[in-house]
Amino acid sequence: MKQIERTRNLGASARADPAFRTLRSQCFMKGVTMATIDKREYLSGKISYRVRTRLKGHPQQAQSFPSKTQAKQWAGKIEAALREGRYVATSEARRHTVAELIERYERDILPLKPRDAHNVRRQLAWWKSQLGELRLSHVTAASIAECRDRLLKTPVRNGKQRSPSTVVRYLAALSHAFSVAMKEWGWVEDNPLRKVTKPKEPRGRIRCLDDSMRDSLLKACAASSCALLHPIVVLAISTGMRRGEILGLHWSQVDLDRERITLHDTKNGERRGVPLVGFALTLLRALYQNRRTDTELVFPGSRVDRLLQFEKAWKAALSKASICDFRFHDLRHCAASYLVMNGASLSEVADVLGHKTVQTTKRYAHLAEGHSKRIVAAMNEKIFKQAD
Repeated sequence: MKQIERTRNLGASARADPAFRTLRSQCFMKGVTMATIDKREYLSGKISYRVRTRLKGHPQQAQSFPSKTQAKQWAGKIEAALREGRYVATSEARRHTVAELIERYERDILPLKPRDAHNVRRQLAWWKSQLGELRLSHVTAASIAECRDRLLKTPVRNGKQRSPSTVVRYLAALSHAFSVAMKEWGWVEDNPLRKVTKPKEPRGRIRCLDDSMRDSLLKACAASSCALLHPIVVLAISTGMRRGEILGLHWSQVDLDRERITLHDTKNGERRGVPLVGFALTLLRALYQNRRTDTELVFPGSRVDRLLQFEKAWKAALSKASICDFRFHDLRHCAASYLVMNGASLSEVADVLGHKTVQTTKRYAHLAEGHSKRIVAAMNEKIFKQAD
C-alpha cells in the first residue's frame, strides 16, 4: 500500500507533483488501492488524520481518525480486504437502513421460503420497529444485544415471558437477512449477529407414553367419531412423521407394494423415504380400498380444498384415555423413543425421522443405555472368554 502523508500546507504542492499524479494514475488503472493520509489542524487546536482510498470500479472511501496510527491501521484493513476479495463499499452501509434491508428481504427472499414465511415476517416486523431507522453502518452487536434482552423481558399476549428458543428464532431471522445483504447485495461488510450471544435453550421436550397409556390412547382413537383419527395416530407412532407431513400426504406418495412413503416437502427441505410396515400398512391398505375419488389426500377434510381438522377429536381421545400434558407432536418423540429402546442407533433414528444432524437425536441417547450395556457386555464376554 502506497501511503502519502500531507499536511494542510503541503497538500496543494503534493497534488501538483507530477510523480505523485503519475503514481496515482498507475495505481488506479491497475485497480490497486492507494491510500492518502491528510493531517488536518483546526483553529481549536484539534488535529485529525483523514484517510482516502481508491479502487477502480468503486467509489472513494474516506474516514477520519484522531491519530495517525489509527489512520494507517484502517487503510491497511481496507487494503487487506481488497486482496482477499472481501471489500464492501462502506458507502452502501451508510446509504441503507435496517428497514430497507428488511423490506428488500421480504420482497426478494421471503417468497422463496413459503414454509415459515409467516413467522419470519412477524419476527422481522419486530426488528423493524426496534432498529428500522438505523443505518446499516451503525448497527452493532451491542445494539442487537440490547434488543435481544428487551425481547426476552417483553411478555407475550398471554402474559408469559418469551422463551429463549423463541428469541433464538428472532435472532436467526435477522441474521439471515444480514447474511444475504453481505453475500449477495454488497450492503454490509460483515454480519453483526455473529458476535451476539444466543440465549441458552432448554433441553428438547421428551414426552413418551408407556405401553398401557399407548394402548388406552389407541382404543380411544379407534372409538372416536373421527374415523381417520385412529390411522393418523398409528401412522404417527409407526413412522415418526410430523403432523403436517401426515395431513398433506397424497396417495401418489404412498407405495403400498414397496411398503414405502416418500415425503417431498419436509421441514429441512430434503426428500425423505419412510418405511411403511406392520399395522400402519394394514390400515392404509384398507383406506386405499375405500378412498375418496374427489381428492388425492390420504386423510381428506370435509371439503376438498381443506385439510382434515381433528383437534377436537384428538383432545377428546386424550381425555378419554386419561392422558394429560400430551401434544400430537409428542407422538414423534414416542416413535423415536421406541426405536432407541428397541436397539436402533441414533444415526438410524435420525435417518428415519429426517433429522439433519445427529445432535437433534442425542436427546434420546439416555434411552439407549440398556442396549449399549448389552453390546458392551457381549464384547467383554467374547474377548475375555478367549483370554481365559
